[in-house]
Amino acid sequence: MDQATLAEAADVTRNVVIDFESGRRKTIKKNLAAITRVLEEAGVEFIPENGGGPGLRLKKE
Repeated sequence: MDQATLAEAADVTRNVVIDFESGRRKTIKKNLAAITRVLEEAGVEFIPENGGGPGLRLKKE
């Protein structure tokens, strides 16, 4: 998913996505929740830290 598609689906600006990805600034909770929701709906599974650090993977169908 490209930045523009993610931004549109999460109802945030593309700059919010760009800044979040680059770590330039923290995202407010509302925007982070929207981005997370869109990614989860697209099949991304967020993995909590388990000794090796947090991560993500695609859900198995």
